[in-house]
Amino acid sequence: MHSFQQAQTPRTTVPRPEQGVFQRVPINMQGRLMLANYEEYECTVIDMSPGDMYVTCAGRPRANERVVAYIDHLGRVEGNVLTVDVRGFTMSINATERKREKLAAQLTWLANKHELGLPEDRRHDRLTPRETKTELTLEDGTRYTCRIMDLSLSGAAVDVEVRPALGTPVRLGNMRGRVVRHFSEGVALEFLSLQSRETLREFL
Repeated sequence: MHSFQQAQTPRTTVPRPEQGVFQRVPINMQGRLMLANYEEYECTVIDMSPGDMYVTCAGRPRANERVVAYIDHLGRVEGNVLTVDVRGFTMSINATERKREKLAAQLTWLANKHELGLPEDRRHDRLTPRETKTELTLEDGTRYTCRIMDLSLSGAAVDVEVRPALGTPVRLGNMRGRVVRHFSEGVALEFLSLQSRETLREFL
């Protein structure tokens, strides 16, 4: 499985910029690009890391130009154009360490989701939660603070310290589900019933 780490590091970590170049993974996400002159174009992010990304776009920025991209499921990203070629361009991602860590978790999820075989994959559109912090509650009432990494009407992936056994009934906020996968940052859940957007409104 993919993770953002240096080759010699055995556990999943987010390397600081001074530790070396981030590893880009293919994501093929649609978005919109705004150039420095405020012209907007549809674009596609071919691959991305927490530190930079490669974009194809009809708009052709200049090297060193500051641009802003709005990427489906990932949100607003800004940076400077590093290199330009016949297909597209590579741009840096200017972000705080906290934003970069969040982006690393989102990209790890996107890179791993096909290998994980998560229940929401390809069945229901993923939603972007506004509030990602919530609680995961086990049957015995034990609660763990967790962070929603990915959310759909049928399930979620959460960054949490515990790894309940597969099939364990849990509650995410007020939604009941069961654990269906483990991955490096946490667990994937399948809700017991298909949720509506209204049910998920506390997160959206």
